[in-house]
Amino acid sequence: QAQLVESGGGLVQPGGSLRLSCTASGFTLRHYAVGWFRQAPGKEREGVSCISNRDNTSYYADSVKGRFSVSRDIAKNTVDLQMRDLKVEDTAVYYCGTQPKVGERYDSWGQGTQVTVSS
Repeated sequence: QAQLVESGGGLVQPGGSLRLSCTASGFTLRHYAVGWFRQAPGKEREGVSCISNRDNTSYYADSVKGRFSVSRDIAKNTVDLQMRDLKVEDTAVYYCGTQPKVGERYDSWGQGTQVTVSS
């Protein structure tokens, strides 16, 4: 059964770091473009980052550019989101999703992992 699972969320102080993982089971993640999204309470889901399956080109929202980095771990069948210099406004549930290629419809989602940035 194909499944995506996010992990690595937690509570961190402002300025801290977290590394989220999106792990696929039942299919090979490197065959898909993978996007990271987040949704804060009372707000719409927003795109954070995406990595292409064609050439691993990565894309970032302006709000996280220079602080977040997305990468693939082929051996682990994951896409990781390294988050540094976290801010209170990064607090949200983070989701990963897959699409056949960048720009196409997302066809699979994980259940999300909570990231809370607070002092």
